[in-house]
Amino acid sequence: MSERQSLDSIIAIEHLLSDEEKAARNAVRGWVRERFMPVITKSHRDGVFPMQLIPELADLGVFGANIEGYGCAGMNNVSYGLVLQELERGDSGLRSLCSVQGSLVMYPILTYGNEEQRKKWLPELSSGRMIGCFGLTEPGSGSDPGSMTTTAKKDGSHYILNGVKAWITNSPVAHLAVVWAKALDEDGAIRGFVVERGTKGFETPTIEGKWSLRASPTGEIHLTDCRIPAANLLPNSGGLKSPLGCLTQAREGIAWGITGVAMDCFDTAVSYGLERKQFNKPIASFQMYQEQIAEMATMIATSQMMSLHYGRLKDEKKLTPVQVSMHKRHNVRAAREVAKMARGMLGGIGITDAYPVMRHIMNIESVYTYEGTHEVHTLALGRALTGINAFA
Repeated sequence: MSERQSLDSIIAIEHLLSDEEKAARNAVRGWVRERFMPVITKSHRDGVFPMQLIPELADLGVFGANIEGYGCAGMNNVSYGLVLQELERGDSGLRSLCSVQGSLVMYPILTYGNEEQRKKWLPELSSGRMIGCFGLTEPGSGSDPGSMTTTAKKDGSHYILNGVKAWITNSPVAHLAVVWAKALDEDGAIRGFVVERGTKGFETPTIEGKWSLRASPTGEIHLTDCRIPAANLLPNSGGLKSPLGCLTQAREGIAWGITGVAMDCFDTAVSYGLERKQFNKPIASFQMYQEQIAEMATMIATSQMMSLHYGRLKDEKKLTPVQVSMHKRHNVRAAREVAKMARGMLGGIGITDAYPVMRHIMNIESVYTYEGTHEVHTLALGRALTGINAFA
């Protein structure tokens, strides 16, 4: 028998990572293994997130990890990407909670808010004392967010918000929401508002019956004559480019994170193939099994290298939205294929939660769709490469 090599040794990027980047990754990897994995199977079955772990997540510095100041860890974007990868190795719902908190709640407050708003909310969010959510998608407005119908009407020193947002990660447990609405006093310009829990007319019903991201709290936001202080307007927001800028931040994190799912499925398939015997030998000795292992490893290596390259570009402030579309599209599709192969390689037991693969497959179906569907990112790339807009 030949000497077995690890996938990490074949990808061979450790020498390209700084000590700080490896330390951030390893700390989260250890926490996920020791604290999260013992509870995720039951959480998935029950359809709940283990909220008791939020203070520990905050102590790890994962909320707004790539933000400087306000109690945040101030990691570079490669460190943050590696952290998200390890969180998603545990479960996509775990990474979703953290990336929504950082990229879709803290980022818009940091970028489009004023200093008073930053000081008020960012330390609470980074510490986990507050959980936030992001309200853009509506029941009739998904891939076309500009068609939203949620409105904000100025009324003296307040705004009155009306509308419904759908498929909102964290909304059932959120202490505040960053909501996007058309400001009627500004000819329908899209603006960002912070709505706090307890405000009259603000409700967040849970979406029932999910078979994907079961350990992630998902709901709606109902705004019924919801009256908020004018001071809760994010003053530097303006136009659709503001929420889309937030989504670009989140998509890059998703592209990093989803490879953690592929890695976990790969590790599970390799271990199972070495342990499981049929015809008096490990099934990993069969050529078809090895062919799939080789394909999985190649897809993971490609995804990891793309992530590292784009992470460095982001740290240099050179990453473009088109590159983020390519990154998210490629890595999610690759992880989906890896998970699908792993499920088949495990045979009948692969459909149960005795192994994590089926849970990952279910979760990937959400990740494949949210933050821009696979098809929308395909058209975004096609538009960039041909100069022709296929959306119109």
